[in-house]
Amino acid sequence: MENLHHIVVVGGGAGGLELVTSLGRKLGKKGKARVTLVDAGLTHVWKPLLHEVASGSLDANSNEINYRAHARRHHYEFQLGRMSGLNRETKKLVIAPFLDEEGKEVVPERQLNYDTLVIAVGSTANDFGTPGAQEHCLFLDSLKQARRFHNLMLNAFLRKNHEARQGNEHTLDISIIGAGATGVELAAELRLASRELPVYGMNHLKPSDVHITVIEAADRILPALPGRLSAAATKELDHQHVNVLNGQPVSEIRPGLVLLKDGTELPSEMTIWAAGIKAPAFLADLDGLESNRGNQLVVHQTLQTTRDSDIFAFGDCAACPQPDSDRPVAPRAQAAHQQADALLKSLCNRLEGKELVPFVYNDYGSLINFSHYTTVGNLMGNLSGRSMYIEGKVARLFYVSLYRMHQVALHGFVRTGVIWFMDKISRAMQPRMKLH
Repeated sequence: MENLHHIVVVGGGAGGLELVTSLGRKLGKKGKARVTLVDAGLTHVWKPLLHEVASGSLDANSNEINYRAHARRHHYEFQLGRMSGLNRETKKLVIAPFLDEEGKEVVPERQLNYDTLVIAVGSTANDFGTPGAQEHCLFLDSLKQARRFHNLMLNAFLRKNHEARQGNEHTLDISIIGAGATGVELAAELRLASRELPVYGMNHLKPSDVHITVIEAADRILPALPGRLSAAATKELDHQHVNVLNGQPVSEIRPGLVLLKDGTELPSEMTIWAAGIKAPAFLADLDGLESNRGNQLVVHQTLQTTRDSDIFAFGDCAACPQPDSDRPVAPRAQAAHQQADALLKSLCNRLEGKELVPFVYNDYGSLINFSHYTTVGNLMGNLSGRSMYIEGKVARLFYVSLYRMHQVALHGFVRTGVIWFMDKISRAMQPRMKLH
């Protein structure tokens, strides 16, 4: 094992876990390379599902993947810890000490040798330096944050239900800053929660008592997507009694209050920040590697970093150029999935002395899911030069298939079929909403 080429992948998100799984099957199982995954958590949940975990419509426990168990099954190693530094000269990455919930050191700082390093650490919310955002907003960057949001939401509903029972003021104001896919889908999930929770005993609080507002700085929601999709999404949010404020930049967040640039003050007991992303800050000064203003590592089309051919980066944390475009690949789940496929081929070719595969992004469209109400989207994107608008059950089927494709990449068809069957049984036996 010591003489094998060591491929280290940092980050077990959608792309990172898919890549390390494929490398383990193709190289680790056959003894052609040693493959290691480094991640700060013990489990993986597909990030596009975090808003469903937050609202309670998805039980994360049944959708988590344990890295250690998955590594054993797919022939790679797992190291628990957060990458905190890099020495390119000695080809070592630094893993920060791992602390328990009480702040006690469980595993000290350590170093890990690599021959090829792949950085796939994803992204975090970008609050653009907005005063009060860090102190008073909730974020959905991780499973831990999604679970915290869920607990706070349940407590808020419980408190307002009690106030309604006492005949007191009981309006619950929820603000979502940012009307990208996450913000729009979260608004629909929260509306569903406001209608479902009364079924389970909170019957003094009515859905109309829960005011949900989506705030977007651009002149329309889903500004990065086609106008028709934005219009359909706006219509659906209006149908679900979600207030949409377009062209309204946020200037400050205060306790219980959102201040807009035009001076408007919005009451907000729960404020969620979903406006923009950036790569983790430690990438901005990582042993001389080139990065941009959003902390992304700048890479060639082969996904190699510009200043070190032994280090690759992909997903949200990488700025990858494309032919005939002056903009890098958009930070989307489908891009990370495609990059993982391209990197698998490149890293296998690299061991055999062959050329790397240049990554070319194919946009297969976008889908926006409004919880159990409806789904809208456009398919094909720039693959054919035209897009096809879809909605309703057909769109919902395509939306669900995205997650199933991710599961197939991690588990294979047979195991994914079993998981799908177990999900059906679980949904039939469990409450529609997670109540704890």
